[in-house]
Amino acid sequence: MSGSLILSIGEAMVELSGTGTGAEDLWRLGIAGDTLNTAWYLRRMLGPDWRVGYLSRVGEGEFSRKMVDFLAAEGIEAEHVGRDPEREIGLYAISLRNGERSFTYWRDTSAAKRLADDPEVLDRALAGCRLAYFSGISVAILPDAGRTALAAALARARAAGTRVVFDPNLRPRLWADTGKMREGIEEAAAGADLVLPSFDDEATHFGDADAEATIRRYLALGAGHVVVKNGGGPMRFGGAEGEGRIDDLAPEPAVDTTSAGDSFNAGYLAAALAGAGCEEAIRAGHALSRQVIRHRGALIPEAVAEATRGAG
Repeated sequence: MSGSLILSIGEAMVELSGTGTGAEDLWRLGIAGDTLNTAWYLRRMLGPDWRVGYLSRVGEGEFSRKMVDFLAAEGIEAEHVGRDPEREIGLYAISLRNGERSFTYWRDTSAAKRLADDPEVLDRALAGCRLAYFSGISVAILPDAGRTALAAALARARAAGTRVVFDPNLRPRLWADTGKMREGIEEAAAGADLVLPSFDDEATHFGDADAEATIRRYLALGAGHVVVKNGGGPMRFGGAEGEGRIDDLAPEPAVDTTSAGDSFNAGYLAAALAGAGCEEAIRAGHALSRQVIRHRGALIPEAVAEATRGAG
């Protein structure tokens, strides 16, 4: 296949979200998950010179087939989505209160927990990859051996020229304890060229006093560059691409913050891959994210058009 490959790594699940019609028993079924959300937005933001693929593992049942069919329909390559005869795709439901979301999960036996079982599969998927993207959820769902295997495969790919991008996306419930979470997140970030944390999470779970402290901590671990998201507020960045702050980002009242960070990451990466500097890429990520949170759900086709129109 021609074109540069971006490979997004993680878990996609069946998503149940309220329709917002006032009828509490009406739910919309979709396919989503943090790294899949970013892949989906990247596919819509990037031109035909780019390929977007997904690395995960699913079962052989109806909902797993729906997920693979969904990827194909959206132009996301599913070559590296493995099949598990014993497990199935996970499921989650979104509950909203004043625009903020909470989640209920059914994922204990998710097939994606085995996505890093085979190092050869990981190496084949990452071979020649221009950019590899993963998150704290990608590593949280894995057993210790899987985390080690994924980290080693990403290190090999990075040494061969792949740019590694990591969103810590802290979810304490997925970890045995907070200490294990901090250790796993920092190990993953240490091997990344770009880290995209959210300040509220970092302050809560790492005790960072400000965004500058978050940047310093990740750079000290070995990360190449850090862009700290701040819920639509002022943003800070630092590292290999310079340092700075952006204080004039326009806020947007949220209808649903689901996928706010995932879409920001996609907007940022799409702009950066097109040659934008860090500040311009941050503004592109913010433009997409603020449109996404005006709607219910994770994947909002009209948000891409709105963000692109605003940029033009």
